[in-house]
Amino acid sequence: MTKNFRAHLFLFLANLIYGVSFTIAKDVVPKFIQPFGAIVIRVSVSLVLFLIAHAVFIKEKIKRKDIPLLIGCGFFGVAINQLLFFKGLSITTPIHAALIMTTTPIIVLVLSGLLKDEKITILKIAGIVVGICGALVITVFGKEISFSTTTAEGDIYVMINAASYAVYLVIVKPLMHRYHPITIIKWVFLFGWIFVLPVGWNQFHAINWNSFSPSIWFELSFIVIATTFFAYLFNILALKTADPSLAGIYIYIQPALATIFAMILGRDDLNGIKILAMILIFAGVYLVSIRSEKNPIIKVFSGK
Repeated sequence: MTKNFRAHLFLFLANLIYGVSFTIAKDVVPKFIQPFGAIVIRVSVSLVLFLIAHAVFIKEKIKRKDIPLLIGCGFFGVAINQLLFFKGLSITTPIHAALIMTTTPIIVLVLSGLLKDEKITILKIAGIVVGICGALVITVFGKEISFSTTTAEGDIYVMINAASYAVYLVIVKPLMHRYHPITIIKWVFLFGWIFVLPVGWNQFHAINWNSFSPSIWFELSFIVIATTFFAYLFNILALKTADPSLAGIYIYIQPALATIFAMILGRDDLNGIKILAMILIFAGVYLVSIRSEKNPIIKVFSGK
């Protein structure tokens, strides 16, 4: 199995989990747990799992000079990313959130180019444009979009979340050259947990655990173990070899996978528009994944 194939596999699995979680999470949040309380659970349990995995398998120390960058990763990649997305989603609509999140790969590519961590190529730009078209088609087709003052605050929160996650994907990349991915994600979650705990403590403390049915316990376990622990782990393992822009554009396959999962459950149907959208999304991922070294003639600018 090549490194490039492994990166695609990890990114696909991470976004498959995210796509499935759209259907599962709505049964738990906010019906049984308020958003910030759910995030405290997600981050706390995942932190414990990462601490155990690191202590058993890795046992690697970090240098003091890298602590500020790890704090930044925890702030942007865990705290802001999760808190503002859930807060924004509770105010705006899912379709607004999905539309706004399409900006993440664009921000990733721009930041990577400005920081000279990644080469911006015509193929990557084309891939993001094609991917956006697919994501927009599958997200908005047949649905009414109406931006108003009632959703404006939530839209702003989701926009900040999208930018925050983009910053995380870019700033965590340099650490991949110095440490094992599990070492990095352990510290990222530790610092993220420090930010999240005081914000979500009241909602966590207010949870009525006795109201949970077995199915709610199962769905909560999926949200915590799969959507948080494994999804973050797969993403960080992929970033060991993948460019941040590739990790970013994989966000576009989430609505496609969510649609497929909904169809399996009988909650959605397949039509020509959705097939076209999925083709565009996967074509966009393919274009972004093509290494610029193999296409030197199409470089727009280089980080060298």
